[in-house]
Amino acid sequence: MPFQRPEIVRPPSEANSYFLPLTAGCSNNACTFCGNYGAKLHIHEADEVKKEIDAVALYLSQNLAVTGVPRIVYAIASRWDGERVFLQDSDALVYPYADLVGIMEHLRNKLPSVKRVAAYATTQDILRLSAAELRRLRELNLGILYLGLESGDNAVLQHICKGVTAAQEIEAAQRAKAAGILTSVTVILGLGGKAGSKQHALETAKVLSAMDPDYVGALTLTLVPGTPLYDEGKKGEFQMLTPFESLGELLVMIKNSHFTHCFFSSMHASNYVSVRANLPEDKDEIVRQLSDFTKKGDPALLRPEFLRGL
Repeated sequence: MPFQRPEIVRPPSEANSYFLPLTAGCSNNACTFCGNYGAKLHIHEADEVKKEIDAVALYLSQNLAVTGVPRIVYAIASRWDGERVFLQDSDALVYPYADLVGIMEHLRNKLPSVKRVAAYATTQDILRLSAAELRRLRELNLGILYLGLESGDNAVLQHICKGVTAAQEIEAAQRAKAAGILTSVTVILGLGGKAGSKQHALETAKVLSAMDPDYVGALTLTLVPGTPLYDEGKKGEFQMLTPFESLGELLVMIKNSHFTHCFFSSMHASNYVSVRANLPEDKDEIVRQLSDFTKKGDPALLRPEFLRGL
C-alpha cells in the first residue's frame, strides 16, 4: 500500500518549518484520549524521503519542479525559510535508526541551510536509543524533541493506556537533555477527571520538576469521538472538569513545579486562558494572575467555547 502523506499536525513553534513525513500514525496507538487511537503506524520508505529532499533542494536552488512529487511539497517549500525541518508524523523517532541517520545526513548535505530538525517522540522511542545514538542525532541537527508527558500520575497513565510510567518519562527526558537535545513537554489539564484532579496536578508538577524541560505546553482535555475516554465521558464514568477547575490544575502545576529555566505556556486553542511565562523568573506573577482568575470565577475572562479547539 502506497504511503499516505499525513495531515500536518505540529507544535505551534514549528509553524514555519518544512514538514517532512517519515511516518504516519503512531506506534503507541492505544492512548484512550488520543485521535490516533487504533491508527496503524505507516513508514515512509527512506528512498522516497530522500527523493523528496532532493526535489525540495532542486526547487529552492533552480525553481524546478519534479514530475510525480506531490504539489503539497512545493506549497510548503515556497513559503519555507530554509532553516527548520519538522519530521512528521506523531511518532517520527520510531523510524529505523540507521535509515533515520541516513535521511538526516542526506538532509544536511542537500539542504545545508537547515539549522534545526525537530520531531515528536514517545518515551519508548527515546529509551530504545543509546546515549551514543542520541548524540549522533544531535550532531545531525536534531535540536528539539516534543514529548507527551500528559500526566505525572501513574494511575492516570495506566488509565489512559500510555504504556509507560512516570519514572520512564523522567528518564527519557533526562536522556535527551544529556545528549544536548532540547525538550518540550506537553501536559493535559483535566486528564485525571474530577476524581483524580488534585493528584494529577500535583504528581505532574513533581514529574515536570524532575524532567526539567526547556519548554512546557499545557493543553486542556477535549474528548475526541471514537476514543475510549470519550465513551467513558458519555456514560458518566469519566467526569470532565469545569473551566475554572481546569485553571485550578494549571495553577497547581505552575506553583509546585521547579525548573532551572523553562518557558511555560498554555497558548494552545484548547485552553481557557493563555499563559506565557519564563520560569522561575515569572512564577510569582503568573501564580498571582491565575489565583485572581480562579477566585473571580468570571466566565468573561475565559476563551469562548466557539474559539476553542484541538
